[in-house]
Amino acid sequence: MVEEVGKSDDHRTKNTNKHSGVRSDSEEEERPKEAVENVVSRDIQRHPLEHSWTFWFDNPSAKSKQVAWGSSIRPIYTFSTIEEFWSLYNNIHRPSRLAAGADLHCFKNRIEPKWEDPVCAPGGKWTMTFPKSKSDTCWLYTLLAMIGEQFDHGDEICGAVVNVRSRQEKIALWTKNAANEAAQMSIGKQWKELLDYNDIIGFIFHHHISQEDAKKLDRGAKNKYTA
Repeated sequence: MVEEVGKSDDHRTKNTNKHSGVRSDSEEEERPKEAVENVVSRDIQRHPLEHSWTFWFDNPSAKSKQVAWGSSIRPIYTFSTIEEFWSLYNNIHRPSRLAAGADLHCFKNRIEPKWEDPVCAPGGKWTMTFPKSKSDTCWLYTLLAMIGEQFDHGDEICGAVVNVRSRQEKIALWTKNAANEAAQMSIGKQWKELLDYNDIIGFIFHHHISQEDAKKLDRGAKNKYTA
């Protein structure tokens, strides 16, 4: 499916270039109606994803001004086709170009990227750590693996987030049911394999606590699983 995403984007670009010429009114009138309909049909062809996904952004400049935690997180756009994904991805800054303190999320539609969300609350997250400005490729591959349903337990996945900080960047994969050890271990191992990530990664539970408290405890949280 990951390959299909890439190929579909190339195919879309070729189709766009092929039909980008401007025709005169007389030329357009001479073209058979069937040919015009076929061209239109090809140009608007879409490749639907199994799930709809929403990009969310947490603005670092707004965090310092917020009254309640989470008030600065905003949905950017919801996409449901391969073409919509690439259109969005190509117009969103890569993690290396985001300001320190920014968080960029991609979650299944109707699931908010908050630990208090009813779907996320009984779950947890796997986390990978990268040097500053070195997470761009792994962020893209994580997105493609999610939306392309590359995980055996894809239904367990809520979404992913990249956290940009002054000295490092982190990508976390959020899941629904932390108690399902077999599913979590499968997701963690597959994620490492897909990204060719060699360091040990850890999984922590959300434990139904507020995310404001969880953020304070995150650094010292003990891993429940490792892969």
